[in-house]
Amino acid sequence: MKARGTELKAKRFWHRMKDESGVGVVEVILILVVLITLVLLFKTELTTLLTNILTEITQKTQQVY
Repeated sequence: MKARGTELKAKRFWHRMKDESGVGVVEVILILVVLITLVLLFKTELTTLLTNILTEITQKTQQVY
């Protein structure tokens, strides 16, 4: 009787290990962690880049009007 219970527990364990329903969530979380890390590492470069782009856009629109 005890062997049957252990066998059922083992089957349930392997069934849970094969279940991939949460894999998408884990992938999204890992991608977000990587993106946030990259933003934090390159914060000054990104800020400079965006400032330059917005300055250029402002100058070009002033030339048009």
